[in-house]
Amino acid sequence: MEKYESETTLFLRDFLRQNPQVVEKQKQARATWWDKPVDLDVRRAYEESKVAKKPYEYYSASR
Repeated sequence: MEKYESETTLFLRDFLRQNPQVVEKQKQARATWWDKPVDLDVRRAYEESKVAKKPYEYYSASR
């Protein structure tokens, strides 16, 4: 039995074979938005500055 591959998979493989520069552009675009160094001191300060959320905002215990 032959392994099934969808039309989408076949299209993407063929497309990337014909346009290898797309993979590099994807990596550059990802680096623009996601692959950033994290400053752990700033992140820790952010986490510590959060205010605890009330269990249920629309209910007042004084009623």
